[in-house]
Amino acid sequence: MKSALVTGGTARLGRAISDRLRADGWLVVTSSHRADAGADIVADLAAPISAAKLFSDALRILGGVPPDALVNNAGLFVGEDRAVESVNLEAPKKLTMLMAGRENGRGVVVNILDAAVLSQQSQVSNASPRYMTTKRALYDFTAKSAALFADTLRVNAVAPGPVFAPEGMHEKAAATLLGRPSAADVADAVAFLLSAESTTGCTIPVDGGQHLLEA
Repeated sequence: MKSALVTGGTARLGRAISDRLRADGWLVVTSSHRADAGADIVADLAAPISAAKLFSDALRILGGVPPDALVNNAGLFVGEDRAVESVNLEAPKKLTMLMAGRENGRGVVVNILDAAVLSQQSQVSNASPRYMTTKRALYDFTAKSAALFADTLRVNAVAPGPVFAPEGMHEKAAATLLGRPSAADVADAVAFLLSAESTTGCTIPVDGGQHLLEA
């Protein structure tokens, strides 16, 4: 059975992704910053060493074997700049590099971005300004790490559009070509990228075509 580590995997998009992967036969290990979220691992990715500890905890759960897949889903929309950068960018980068050190075949990483990286406009109206900066940097890192770690990893991304606003946030109203996407649509895209053996360095927008209207 293949295994996957899904950060922020017990709520909202993370839960939809985790549920879809379990339905596909994956052994899913989830993390959350909340102790009451029902995650397999409690990890506050805003802390400097949390990514390394999270990966170590996942190894322990999986019997010392690295996960076959990593879904960098955890995200922080508001807060101090350092915390937003750590959760949205530094932790995914560290976890990806830890995945790249594997010795048991090629793994796969899927980063969860924001469709606004394709249009240069944030739809989350009251998110931290640092939020979009980190998502755009993670978009760039996806392609760079796909090339750098090709021997041991495939690295791709999914860029969700207005699926639903983050808790306490407000999304700007905007037209789409295909209607508002669902969390299940995002999970479908993640599942595809995990199985697409010849695909790397790719970002799939799941935004109902919204980025085409804003191009």
